[in-house]
Amino acid sequence: MLSFISKFNLIIFILFTGFYSYQIVYVFVSLFKKSNALHASSNHKYAVVIAARNESAVISQLIKSIKKQNYPAELVDIYVVADNCTDNTAEVARNAGARVFERFNRRYVGKGYALDYAFKNIMRSSESYDGYFVFDADNLLDENYISEMNKVFDNGYKIVTSYRNSKNYDTNWLSAGYSLWFLREAKYLNNARMILNTGCAISGTGFMVSDEIIRKNNGWKHHLLTEDIEFSIDNALHGEKIGYCGNAVLYDEQPYLFEQSWNQRLRWAKGFYQVFAKYGGSLFKNMFLKGSFCCYDMLMTIMPALFLSLTSVTVNFAFFYFGFINIELYPTLMRETSAAVLMSILNSYAILFVMGLLTTITEWNNINSTPMKKIKYVFTFPIFIFTYVPISIVALFRKIEWKPITHNIAKTIEELQQ
Repeated sequence: MLSFISKFNLIIFILFTGFYSYQIVYVFVSLFKKSNALHASSNHKYAVVIAARNESAVISQLIKSIKKQNYPAELVDIYVVADNCTDNTAEVARNAGARVFERFNRRYVGKGYALDYAFKNIMRSSESYDGYFVFDADNLLDENYISEMNKVFDNGYKIVTSYRNSKNYDTNWLSAGYSLWFLREAKYLNNARMILNTGCAISGTGFMVSDEIIRKNNGWKHHLLTEDIEFSIDNALHGEKIGYCGNAVLYDEQPYLFEQSWNQRLRWAKGFYQVFAKYGGSLFKNMFLKGSFCCYDMLMTIMPALFLSLTSVTVNFAFFYFGFINIELYPTLMRETSAAVLMSILNSYAILFVMGLLTTITEWNNINSTPMKKIKYVFTFPIFIFTYVPISIVALFRKIEWKPITHNIAKTIEELQQ
């Protein structure tokens, strides 16, 4: 007969499976069905907007990769927001050929405010654009990036996201963990969403948004700690489908120091709580009143995994602690709880291992690393995900502010692709 804690963990597993079983369908769709080939009837004019804070080490490489695009140069202008910089980011960006806005505001801090500052300045200028690309300063673009994104935009999508790869997959288990997560998101979430014609989600960087939407929003109005998922959900609620372009490849630098990773994911976890508090009710409403699967998908992105994980950890820890301090009175409780916790961890590890393994196999040729490291980091991928648990707990109780991530891997696109 199952103990209470075993029954509880089984219920948590069933709920997880129920909530996220649709993503198994996504996997099969991505593996066995191809997206329609899109073609552009015209080339559109774009502005590239880069929000940068103390990014002098890497920003010139991004600008160079933009200037080397297989796309008419006269249809692409580059803007950099040097946001509260204390280094020479502005000078480096100007020398590389970008138009630079310098912003100094210690009260309103974060990428969203920097983007809003850029968009408002551009809209006040005499320049006009069909759409805007948004990148982080550490990014690098494949030479066909803009031309491929243009195809999706020209086919009616007002927001388009892209394939997010990594500059430093094999630095260590942390950078590899991030990389596999973003590769999985591109291949097995956004790719499937695009094929099935549901809405995709942007992921911080490497996306394009139409001038129409920017003007409708009077700039960039999303200022929660995870402005990307807030933007995605806000558009899902308004019925705007985000497209995906798997042929547009972007590379970015992943954190490889644990302190940096902890701070970044602490902000993400807090941001998910903020987004749920602001939009959760509306997502539920649209799910049931409008039958919006996209809203269900976005809701699954921000909440159940966090809530179920925290509930599971809290209850299991409580039983484990109670059994430990009362081991003489309840000797079986400690044994049953330990066995249940171990089984829960092993089951979770196995599921995450399969996710990492499948992503590694299908994206093998896109991962910049040695075969041994590709295999090695499949085994550490579940551990990377497990570290979200304490991060999510801390995020519940701590006040979190936006902090920049230091980037220093100054590779060129040619070095990365050789």
